[in-house]
Amino acid sequence: MSYLDNDRLKQIGFLLLILFLVILLFMELYVFFPGFLGAITLYVICRKWMFRLVEVRKWKKSLAAALLLTASFLIILLPIGALVNMLSSKVAYAATHSAELISKARDVNEKLHQEIGIDLLSTTQLQKIQNGLTAFLPGFLGATFNTLTAIAIMYFILYFMLVNGRRMEESLYEYIPLKDENVERLGREFNTLVFANALGIPLIAVVQGVVSLIGYLIFGVPQPLFWFVVTCFTAMLPVIGAAAVYVPMGVYLLATGSTWQGIAVLVYGFGVVGTSDNIARFLLAKKIADVHPLITIFGVIIGVNLFGFIGLIFGPLLISMFILLLEIYSNEYLVKRRDRHKRGQPHRETM
Repeated sequence: MSYLDNDRLKQIGFLLLILFLVILLFMELYVFFPGFLGAITLYVICRKWMFRLVEVRKWKKSLAAALLLTASFLIILLPIGALVNMLSSKVAYAATHSAELISKARDVNEKLHQEIGIDLLSTTQLQKIQNGLTAFLPGFLGATFNTLTAIAIMYFILYFMLVNGRRMEESLYEYIPLKDENVERLGREFNTLVFANALGIPLIAVVQGVVSLIGYLIFGVPQPLFWFVVTCFTAMLPVIGAAAVYVPMGVYLLATGSTWQGIAVLVYGFGVVGTSDNIARFLLAKKIADVHPLITIFGVIIGVNLFGFIGLIFGPLLISMFILLLEIYSNEYLVKRRDRHKRGQPHRETM
């Protein structure tokens, strides 16, 4: 018995040492964590094509990996980069002309107050908005630089993950301390969660953006492409979503005298854009897992605080993975104890 106790103490001590090193490495490499998450996400999306090119088409691993890296950059990152570049120019203009924009906002607020008796913004709130716009640009530029760094790290890690994909997966299968069925379930569920969060959330946002763009073009909204980009980004936010764009837009049009346009934008936003979100989720639920709204809400809050804008996707993914690991832990250990307890009950009753 003492030998078993000593062996268990050695095991616990070894696990504590591993945990200490993991925490130490995570603290030092935290800045690279978004890039690591991005590499894992793209690996899950690209692995099927990588294995097909290498094992069926007999391509060289390095050539297949280079092709997939290039394709992912052209299909995913290049459009996102163009959208961010469009937004950054507007943000820079807003920051450098904050006094002019606040003056216009004050005029709109006064018109609203005179016509419908609504006072949306006080003088103090307008001053806070101006200070926020002035301070926002440095932070936005810093976030852009950090995002570019994360993308570079992501592709560096992704290349080696693709080239060594089979060996990496076999090693994970062997070293994960779970039953075989739970390891297989972990792989299946993780793939589903990645597709649901990394593809489902942006795809639904783009659908809402396209539907909104149609309305902007119909109702003659100025700079419809710019507002399409903003709507796509805000559509990924929980609860508020695309309403963060079309509600202020409708109110602004009403205040500037474009009454029918303002009413049309608000009606179209609530009636058509809001409905398109539910329809898109219903259709995608047949293809990928539907993420619970609470997971999305808290995931976005946590993810944005941890990783910035990219946390809109990785935050819900982390919470979904946490819940999955709890379920697997329960199946791996707690169910075993319940089974032993149930098997032991008849024996104790006969005693």
